[in-house]
Amino acid sequence: MKSKINELVRKNIQALKPYSSARDEYSGKEGIFLDANENPFGIYNRYPDPYQPALKKKLAELKNTSPEQIFIGNGSDEIIDLAFRIFCEPGQDKALTFVPTYGMYEVSANINDVDLIKLPLNDDFQIEKDLLQPYFSDPNLKLVFICSPNNPTGNLLRTEDIEFILNQFCGIVILDEAYIDFCDRPSFIEKLTDYSNLIIIQTLSKAWGLAGVRLGIGYMNEEILSYFNRVKPPYNISLLNQQTALEILNDKAAYDDKVKNILAEKEQMIQRLSTLKMIRKIYPSDANFILAEVENADQLYEKLVERKIIIRNRNSVIKNCVRISVGTSEENEQLLNALKEFSND
Repeated sequence: MKSKINELVRKNIQALKPYSSARDEYSGKEGIFLDANENPFGIYNRYPDPYQPALKKKLAELKNTSPEQIFIGNGSDEIIDLAFRIFCEPGQDKALTFVPTYGMYEVSANINDVDLIKLPLNDDFQIEKDLLQPYFSDPNLKLVFICSPNNPTGNLLRTEDIEFILNQFCGIVILDEAYIDFCDRPSFIEKLTDYSNLIIIQTLSKAWGLAGVRLGIGYMNEEILSYFNRVKPPYNISLLNQQTALEILNDKAAYDDKVKNILAEKEQMIQRLSTLKMIRKIYPSDANFILAEVENADQLYEKLVERKIIIRNRNSVIKNCVRISVGTSEENEQLLNALKEFSND
């Protein structure tokens, strides 16, 4: 469904005059810079480029897209928060997501005083399209969040269901692909030109191993991107973070090795977990983690904490389920040995 983006944007954001930084007004690399009250001495004494052109160019090469369709956020959470700020009037507009899913959608909704509708996934953790139509007619529903592969369930959501929403919903669809590097399905980035209302979120925190650097990437059309650039803080990505990201992105071979290793470790973990009597079910995973149903999630979590082994207790969202990230072979071995010991108690 074609969306008129400007009609979805909050009126005050449409009228907003963004902060114009020193580096907006002069983008040259050389000169005598006496404009931004910076310290004239040092290595990192100058403000970074507010639009990260070198980083965007590299990401565009890797993802086969255009730098003009890329927004860099201080983590994906900044992109999520900015989407609420741009499109949702506090106390009036709504967003929708499918649960269980990533908790920051709800946190950001609450921070921005936006009602979040939470529709349950079915027993296979897939979207029930029949539940959607009544909500699509609500003019105050502005955002739909979809996480695929989903967190904490680990599975990809059906492509046809995502495309159904993109075609039927006249608001903004935010597809969170934080774990896309660990599965065989191609990213929806290749469909970006087909859907004017699509924002795709990816991250360098998972497969690229840069969680400590806090870099999220939003892929979107140029009209939506212009509003993100209008609302974002002027220097939201530090020079150090940009340089670190570029260094890592230039080593694609290391990335490929890490992903291959993680996937191989995951398969071994699944095989060995399935032999333990405390494990009731292991759900299919298209990510770098495993969701497992156990006899007593709360008890298991506490026993592992005593061994200084930390997993994620998801009992509050999926009964007696724990989420286990794939670690190094040594870390995985310690976890499996502890679980085997507990199973034999």
